[in-house]
Parts: sequence; C-alpha cells; structure tokens
Amino acid sequence: MGLRIHFVVDPHGWCCMGLIVFVWLYNIVLIPKIVLFPHYEEGHIPGIVIIIFYGIAIFCLVALVRASITDPGRLPENPKIPHGEREFWELCNKCNLLRPKRSHHCSRCGHCVRRMDHHCPWINNCVGEDNHWLFLQLCFYTELLTCYALMFSFCHYYYFLPLKKRNLDLFVVRHELAIMRLAAFMGIPMFVGITGLFYTQLIGIITDTTSIEKMSNCCEEISRPRKPWQQTFSEVFGTRWKILWFIPFRQRQPLRVPYHFANHV
Repeated sequence: MGLRIHFVVDPHGWCCMGLIVFVWLYNIVLIPKIVLFPHYEEGHIPGIVIIIFYGIAIFCLVALVRASITDPGRLPENPKIPHGEREFWELCNKCNLLRPKRSHHCSRCGHCVRRMDHHCPWINNCVGEDNHWLFLQLCFYTELLTCYALMFSFCHYYYFLPLKKRNLDLFVVRHELAIMRLAAFMGIPMFVGITGLFYTQLIGIITDTTSIEKMSNCCEEISRPRKPWQQTFSEVFGTRWKILWFIPFRQRQPLRVPYHFANHV
C-alpha cells in the first residue's frame, strides 16, 4: 500500500499543531542544554541517557507528522464493494455515499472516514482506520518524552549533585529557573492530559469500540463476538509482530478479518 498524503485546511488545527511543535522544540532544545549535557560533562549521568532522550523525541515527531498527513481512511466517491460484503455497507445521510458500517462523516473535514474514532485538532486530522496506529504511537511517545523531561528536571534540583561549571554569560543559565518553571507549567498538564487520552484509547481498542461509538452508546444495544486484545491491537497496527507496534517509520498493511467480527454497528 502506497503512502497517501492527506492535508486538512483548518486554521484552528494549524494553531493546535503549532503549539504542539513549540512544546516539542522547547523541551528538545532547552532541557538537554540546561540539564542533560551539563550533568553528562560532569559525570553525573551516562551518555546513553541523552541518546534515549533524543531517540524518543525523534519517534514522537515522526509519529506526529505522519499522523497529521496520513489519510485516515477517506472513502472514495465510487467505492468498489465486494459482492459478498454489500450487507455491511450503508448510505451516509450527509454526503449520500455508500460507506462500510462503523464509518462516520466528519463535519470538519467534510467526508466519511472508515472506522473513524474522532477528529483531533492537535494533529489537524481525523483519527481513523489508516492512521489510528500512528495516533497511539504519538500518545505513547509524547507521554514518555514528557515524563522523561519532568523526571530529569526534578533530578536536576533535588537529586543530582550541584553543577560546578556554570557559564553565567549564557542566556539559558541566567534565566534557568524561569525556563524550567515554564517547562514544568507546560509539561505537567500535558502529561496528565495525554495519560487520560492514552488510557481511553487503549480501553477503546481492547473493547473494540471507537470514541464516537462510546458517545452514541450504539454498541451497547448490539451483541457481538468479543475478540482477544491481541487481535484488536493487531488489526489497528496492521501486524501481529508486537515489536512493530512501536515503530512509526513503517507502512501499515491492513489485516483481513471476518466481517462478522469487523462490522457490528
């Protein structure tokens, strides 16, 4: 499957994404300069700590960019419906196009998306069948990066030995306290918020329900076979190899599943 670029023209989404990129740059530039590199030079932490920090930051940025530009599963105007699957399709009452069940019409994007979970302004894109796995990776690596930055910021003041070499001519050194307070002010709410979001996303995958289905309570009225959590995660990530669930650089290949499992709404 080739890479399908999807770009949403939405100034509100651009502002939200810009804020996320600003927070990412703030942490990726200032935290190492104030905390990691000085303590590494004085032998307080090993070099692998810095490598892990930048590795998590790169994975986080790749997941953000790919989640925002990957087609979430937009349906074509004239879809080809397999003969044996016509009963699992329905007519959208907003765009008057046929769509698979569990699809949803996004009012902000103006089209239907397969297995749409929600529209996320923070990535300026819908979260659907083809980019849900990237959104999960974004949540995971954002939480990991934020926790990493907060932890070493705390250790900088309350655990590590005081730095012996401090160049007061540098702006970041003179205004270190203000910079670290601002980092904590941004990091703590982000960590709490992303933890709650990531938790609800994991529960949704385990129970095989989207956020839209939870809000509409449509899944409570219909009995369906329950799938093991390994299968639901494999369907979202497009592979049964669990190590690949954490890699944002690959291409997702959808798994074929029986329609009595895949369609229950």
